[in-house]
Amino acid sequence: MSFNDLQSFLSELEQRGWLKRITVEVDPILEITEIADRVMKSNGPALLFEQVKGSQFPLVINTFGSQERMCLALNCSDFEEVAARVQNIIKPEIPTTLMQKLRKLPELAQLGSLPPKIVKRGICQEIVHTDDANLFDLPVIKCWPFDGEPDKVDYTPPSQGGAGGGSHPPPYQGGYGVRMNESSTSPNTPPPPNLPLKGGGGVPGRYITLGGMFTKNPETNDRNIGMYRAQLFEPKLAAMHWHMHHDGARHFRIYQRRNERMPLAIAFGGPAVMPYAATCPLPPSVDECLFAGFLQGKSLELVPCVTQPEIEVPATAEIVIEGYIDPAEEPLLEGPFGDHTGFYSLPDFFPRFHVTAITHRRNPIYPATIVGIPPMEDFWLGKATERIFLPLLQMIVPDIIDYDLPMFGCFHNCVFIKIHKEYPYQARRVMHAIWGAGQMSLSKILVVVDEDVDVHDQEQVLFTLCANIDPKRDIEFVQGPIDILDHASPYCGMGSKMGIDATRKIPGEGQVRSWPPKLEMTETIKDLVTRRWAEYRI
Repeated sequence: MSFNDLQSFLSELEQRGWLKRITVEVDPILEITEIADRVMKSNGPALLFEQVKGSQFPLVINTFGSQERMCLALNCSDFEEVAARVQNIIKPEIPTTLMQKLRKLPELAQLGSLPPKIVKRGICQEIVHTDDANLFDLPVIKCWPFDGEPDKVDYTPPSQGGAGGGSHPPPYQGGYGVRMNESSTSPNTPPPPNLPLKGGGGVPGRYITLGGMFTKNPETNDRNIGMYRAQLFEPKLAAMHWHMHHDGARHFRIYQRRNERMPLAIAFGGPAVMPYAATCPLPPSVDECLFAGFLQGKSLELVPCVTQPEIEVPATAEIVIEGYIDPAEEPLLEGPFGDHTGFYSLPDFFPRFHVTAITHRRNPIYPATIVGIPPMEDFWLGKATERIFLPLLQMIVPDIIDYDLPMFGCFHNCVFIKIHKEYPYQARRVMHAIWGAGQMSLSKILVVVDEDVDVHDQEQVLFTLCANIDPKRDIEFVQGPIDILDHASPYCGMGSKMGIDATRKIPGEGQVRSWPPKLEMTETIKDLVTRRWAEYRI
């Protein structure tokens, strides 16, 4: 079952008992976060807040906060089902007989019908605000106490510090290409003050958190949808946060070189698969709308924006914010922001997003999410990606049997990898291959184990790690790019990574003694005890 819009999806959640309505008034400033955090930590339902202080629109959160709700959104019974469909596309069986070719025709016809369709009208434009557009009319939340308040966080410029104060790599160039305080001479220089807040009750740090940011490459017309964040400053002004490797940032740099304004739209809701499609680590040339069509089994309908017609958005979206970025303008100091790492990401400069229109359907629902110390809603989005994109990772690194992104690792901090070991230093080869594979290249700690270890059992992995390694021989450190949200790295966006070879050691891997067999009972005895278990009266 696929869902064309957010409200039909929420209706299904409610029928299944997976959604709870909150009828009392709640404050979008911190109160919703505290409520949602408690519910997410207890694996609770989606929450629909019907009365949000300061806004006429209801707000829904934790929509995708369980495996069951994610599978419903992705139109599947489990993530492995989608992974098998992905694998069938990237490694198709070539039909050889006439009958095989005939059987293949319906599948090929379906693939040909999946690209998005451009339509003239959509319910997302039932109501149009241009001159009276106001971001603060939306129930945009402030997630954590220090969000948007740079004076509340301790900030050390990236050009300071370092071992012995000697030479070191240059500071990471942020999403805009400018890192704040680069010219500072004191490691304790406070960040500069931000713009005076105009609107929103004077409360800084209100963030759009679950909007799909639609951009296009002006040279190829390739579409991209990113799930970034945006901080509100004025009724028609926000800061667009994206990382250097994001496709939206890449598109921005192209507009920057061309000295042209960049059209951009933020869409909320639409088909239930859209939020997931926007978070997928797809190659730059793959349209997330096409992938969304693949996931739901039918083409998406897109409608051109009212004031930025170069950009098309889902016709069934709840709300759309249209606008542009002028590369010639000075950037805004954005942040800090309470992030999925469990810490605040520090302030930095990012582009100004000017709003030209806000459109919405009649009686829309505003979707939001929060991130922070896991488990959170984003864990289930990440878990879906882990499973669905295993076939693509195996194309790049065929040695991999399976992998796991443990919850405590916050996606990039830790990866468990299972391989079938056949030759010396194969685990090292796999480590370096992963450190060169797309977003997996940001992984900070890799643990490689043998095929008899269940990588989804954390205790089993940690037991194997502690038992199978000699720290000096089996741990490797390298330097490279890492997630810019990693506050522990000495430089923003670059630092060290650790690979741990927890596989059985074989000749050719340094000084290796005879490796003992693993304890395991015989199948005969296990079957015997199973048959007689009732006799033992235990």
